[in-house]
Amino acid sequence: MTNIIQASMQDLDEIMYIDSEVMGDTSRRSYIERAIESGGCISAREGDEIVGFLLYDTHFFECSFISLIMVSPSKRRKGYASKMLDFMMKISPTDKVFSSTNHSNAQMQDVFTENGFIQSGIVENLDEGDPELIYFKSRFKKNLL
Repeated sequence: MTNIIQASMQDLDEIMYIDSEVMGDTSRRSYIERAIESGGCISAREGDEIVGFLLYDTHFFECSFISLIMVSPSKRRKGYASKMLDFMMKISPTDKVFSSTNHSNAQMQDVFTENGFIQSGIVENLDEGDPELIYFKSRFKKNLL
């Protein structure tokens, strides 16, 4: 059974294991630690094991912004990202929720679309030759388009 909850500092090492499994290093440790401390980290658990996490804040034009969704490679395509997005929409401190992914990340684009997010813009020049696509969803209103 999947359990989606607010992460605690006790979860940091497990979350870092997933992040380093994907990224190949632990360079985001202080960033993830700050997100947990501020209450901006959600974890997905299967039994006692953390299988994914989501980071968010409200620094994007005073709207919620999901900065990172990460699922362990061996646990992908099982609905964990969707469950974390659903939980986020329920607890979001703002009506408007934004996120982004690279143009090259078709799987994440599909996750956003499948969860009712709509494309809301594009940012060039973050990653050379791979624009960042911005996605949006409202907590209370149906998205237009």
